Amino acid sequence: MRNLMTKIWHDKRGNAMILAAAALPLLIGSAGLATDTIQWALWKRQLQRAADSAAIAGVYDRVAADGATTGTGAAVDKDLGLNNSLDPAKYPLVTKQVTYPADAGVQQNQVRVVLAVQRPLSFSSMFMANAPLITTRATAATVSQAGEFCVLSLQNNSKTGLQVTGSATITMDCGMMTNSTSNNAAAGQGNGRVTATVLAAAGGIQQSRSWAVNEYQPYSPALEDPYKDLEPSAAEFASCATTPPALTINNSNSGLVVTGGACYASLSVGTNRVLTLKDGLYIISGGGVNVQGRLNLVNATLVLSNKNSGAQPIGSLTMNATGSINGTAPTEGKWAGMAIYQDRRATDSAPTGNITASSPNLINGTSGATITGAVYFPNQQLTYNGNGTGTATCTQFVAKRIYWSGNSGINNFTANCPGLNMKTITTGLRVRLVA
Repeated sequence: MRNLMTKIWHDKRGNAMILAAAALPLLIGSAGLATDTIQWALWKRQLQRAADSAAIAGVYDRVAADGATTGTGAAVDKDLGLNNSLDPAKYPLVTKQVTYPADAGVQQNQVRVVLAVQRPLSFSSMFMANAPLITTRATAATVSQAGEFCVLSLQNNSKTGLQVTGSATITMDCGMMTNSTSNNAAAGQGNGRVTATVLAAAGGIQQSRSWAVNEYQPYSPALEDPYKDLEPSAAEFASCATTPPALTINNSNSGLVVTGGACYASLSVGTNRVLTLKDGLYIISGGGVNVQGRLNLVNATLVLSNKNSGAQPIGSLTMNATGSINGTAPTEGKWAGMAIYQDRRATDSAPTGNITASSPNLINGTSGATITGAVYFPNQQLTYNGNGTGTATCTQFVAKRIYWSGNSGINNFTANCPGLNMKTITTGLRVRLVA
């Protein structure tokens, strides 16, 4: 017997099996704990998402109710019904707390949501009397964001709203904003360069060396058209004859000065020719404006519209070759602050897909422009192309899309000046998670 035991003791052929059998509980335990950890982390993330969404929904309800909390609990419950993916029928919430922390600094209308749920873990439940408690909390608020905008793109779908390409340069002491919901709502390409205080978008803003800005504000609330209520009245169209005349500036009438307002079917200023429009509203009914010489606007507004109601052709603006517009908008009255206005009935002829330089409204060639006031093309694109340059002191650009390309540029683009009575364009409040 002694010899048999000694023989077994020195026999190594079964050692691997013995070690594997001894390690098997550890292996199974490690795998079980790893599976539970992954499952717990997933449930925690899902519950956190539900809390985040519910807190944000609560803040939107408070904003709509001017800060009141009467309907906030119902708004939170409705959002949880849509966004709690942890099967609340099978595993109801153990804790659901909705509280309203006091406003703190720029954080207003705060809503805090605390959620907790018990979910049994497949492995750990064999050793636990009760299922573990998963708890999350989220606090959302409205946060005021600084930023005054000189440029606003009203594009409100997935097409890019602002594009800078080529060697275009824009320098401003204010910001740019687009309502585009694209992941690349504001696009910078090539050697284009924008120096601004803030770049904001309803969608995303991809990183680009084109942007030299102090602050990015992607996924901001879309802004309303600041001039949505402005349009020519029937009385103002009274200056338009049944068939308005076209105004063409050539050798015979270069240097013409028109005062007090007028209505034309179209307007054309030839190369090296000058036209001055002063003190009034100048309506271009149905036709376009082509500037190859110099157009001066003095205390005047140029309106691209149509005297006939309903769906009617609306003209566009083309400035090319050596053309320039030097304009100063009125400072008083209905049209205060508006230098160039295009009727919102104008048809957007842009193709689907990415934004391109193709545009009915074009500042091209070696043209220059010095415009004080708002330039407004709410339903069409405005393109600066070629070697166009200009100075935009106290100027706003509000257009469907804005595209800078070639070597075009605007220097000294200065924020709105109160004396012009233009509409101030700011982001106002933004709803966001704060804790």
